[in-house]
Amino acid sequence: MTRPDRASENATPTDSPSLTPSPRRRTVVKAAAAGAVLTGPLAAALPARAAGAPAFAHGVASGDPLPDGVLLWTRVTPTPEAMPGSGRGPDTEVGWLVATDKALTHVVARGSLTARAATDHTVKADIRGLAPATTYWFRFSAGGTDSPVGRTRTAPAPDATVTGLRFGVVSCANWEAGHFASYRHLAARGDLDAWLHLGDYLYEYGTGRYGTRGTVIRPHAPAHEILGLADYRTRHGRYKTDPDLQALHAAAPCVAIWDDHEIANDAWSGGAQNHTEGTEGAYADRRTAATQAYFEWMPVRPALAGTTYRALRFGRLADLSLLDLRSFRSQQVTPGDGRVDDPDRTLTGRAQLDWLKAGLAGSDTTWRLVGNSVMIAPFAIGSLTTALLEPLAELLGLPEGGLAINTDQWDGYTDDRRELLAHLRAHAIRNTVFLTGDIHMAWANDVPVHAATYPLSASAATEFVVSSVTSDNLDDLVGAAEGTVSGVAAPLIRAANRHVHWVDTDRHGFGVLDLTAERAQMDYYTLSDRTRADATATWQRSYRTRSGTQRIERAHSPV
Repeated sequence: MTRPDRASENATPTDSPSLTPSPRRRTVVKAAAAGAVLTGPLAAALPARAAGAPAFAHGVASGDPLPDGVLLWTRVTPTPEAMPGSGRGPDTEVGWLVATDKALTHVVARGSLTARAATDHTVKADIRGLAPATTYWFRFSAGGTDSPVGRTRTAPAPDATVTGLRFGVVSCANWEAGHFASYRHLAARGDLDAWLHLGDYLYEYGTGRYGTRGTVIRPHAPAHEILGLADYRTRHGRYKTDPDLQALHAAAPCVAIWDDHEIANDAWSGGAQNHTEGTEGAYADRRTAATQAYFEWMPVRPALAGTTYRALRFGRLADLSLLDLRSFRSQQVTPGDGRVDDPDRTLTGRAQLDWLKAGLAGSDTTWRLVGNSVMIAPFAIGSLTTALLEPLAELLGLPEGGLAINTDQWDGYTDDRRELLAHLRAHAIRNTVFLTGDIHMAWANDVPVHAATYPLSASAATEFVVSSVTSDNLDDLVGAAEGTVSGVAAPLIRAANRHVHWVDTDRHGFGVLDLTAERAQMDYYTLSDRTRADATATWQRSYRTRSGTQRIERAHSPV
């Protein structure tokens, strides 16, 4: 199967971007209606503009960098009533330009697209013809209004010798549980080649129904659980009013995959734990709505219709395989169910697993990164007490009485994992690093072929798991001071899982992955307080894997 790393956006000829070596005057269409005063968070996000003029209230973004191009995104609000999910507002021409300087005086490409209600007035420009490993700035314009200026960067040429790469790594951002200070701190660095969002970019629940412990820091929109297309569009729109998220999207290209909450909790190919057919309609309709809104609102170049699995390459230093572990998986089984080993059950789907295996075997880069939404390293509970076992089960969305494994992870689909790890060993594939989110905890893991005999047996890969941006972890669920639960739980988890070098069950934050030919290092940063917009970030720990070792070791300072 061909690796779908160069799939193009579907666009009508009139919406196709044009590349020109020198500037030309843009054409615009003015909005048809006079402005009215907007209320709520969106109003605060609207820049000052002439009455009735279009607005860029949701910022700008770029994503999926290639050696010769990048995907640019924005959403225009052509008239005040054209709110996300409303289906209202006129077609509006949106111009875009790309320049080599922040002042936008040296324009290298420009064009225009049409923002329509049919796509919630979002637009994507899939720009090609750019130079590799180059920083660019870009801007959109409509009806006399300019968007904020964004910064992006193309990937190195496929055969380029690259001395280093640096990626921000995040997952699990619950709007109601706090503020997105992690995004602000990553945006302020100014040294990222790109940033990876490993899933749960947003959450589907109604207000106060998930991870708030009775305290909603800021309410969702809409307030109810999102089910239809208008709901998902509205929720995406609310998220993209966050100033820290806007800042990060404007600072560096995003590379994103989805997990379950972009649709519904514990989603699988035919349903979800948080979906009831009898009262919430057909799951297929909900999934279609969620998928459409995701591709409208995210700077993601879909590789295959309705999925997010695809691949990117960064010179000869690294390639990045991005997995979709929700669209093809079999339904989860209960913990302790022997069917976790059933070869007829799958997490990846046959086609995606074959694609991943072929890509890893055929790679000629130093590092083989895998964007992976759920943890692949085995996880046994060990001797955790009931006081910790029950909140852990709640965190993982599993029954509280008796918990052997988390069957929503690769632990629930052991034949897929066995086949993949055996493939890595049989083909002597080195330097495979899984980058993982979902579990709201930070981990540094070897990925053993046989966990029961490890470390006497081999490690096939390594794994860095980042904590949540805001979503509850163990200290939140227990109601204990930060760090106290991890102090008890982490030694017990490590004793039962000898391939786990480190786990922090309590803190929120982000990771920064730094690659050189010699090593891959993850620096873990934690927030002072997820509930505060002005939260500080502090380096906590670093772990690395040296080239050729397939094992984790501690690094005692950040890069």
